[in-house]
Amino acid sequence: MTEPRTEPAPADAPFTYREVGATRLGPLPRGYRHLFHTARIGRGRPAFEAAGTAVTTWAMHRRAGTRIRARSPRAVAGGAVEVSLGAGPLRVRAPCRVVWTAYEKDRTGFAYGTLPGHPERGEESFVVDLHEDGTVWFTVMAFSRPARWYTRLAGPLVPVLQRAYAVRLGRTLERVAA
Repeated sequence: MTEPRTEPAPADAPFTYREVGATRLGPLPRGYRHLFHTARIGRGRPAFEAAGTAVTTWAMHRRAGTRIRARSPRAVAGGAVEVSLGAGPLRVRAPCRVVWTAYEKDRTGFAYGTLPGHPERGEESFVVDLHEDGTVWFTVMAFSRPARWYTRLAGPLVPVLQRAYAVRLGRTLERVAA
């Protein structure tokens, strides 16, 4: 079942951080928590293509239990997206905009950055790479800091949850690539 495609944030909403695009080339900016998670998820071009499609069509997020609302059926630079977790009044909504995309021969992925209303400030990228030896790798790279009272209150728990979610995404893609 797919989510309705609605515009989750105004097209001109400003990013809530200055270092837009830092997950593409690095280095990650100072003053933020950094996340770097990489996982081998398969082998061969078919695994790479299946995983890349799952990343860029929001299927990876949805299969991992995240609700996604996006105007575009796949990640496009400038496209607004709302990511949410939880249920009912405990659902946390996180408005974002796609900062960059990579649709290359051996690299597929994107990054989104936070918009007003997101519980964090920063950027997160999701990339699938096909290496020369035929192995397929998934990488999550992010920098963030609290933007709301409840993420400040959660303190050291937030990075633990972010890492656990990155691991979950990797396992999800491993099943997709199999």
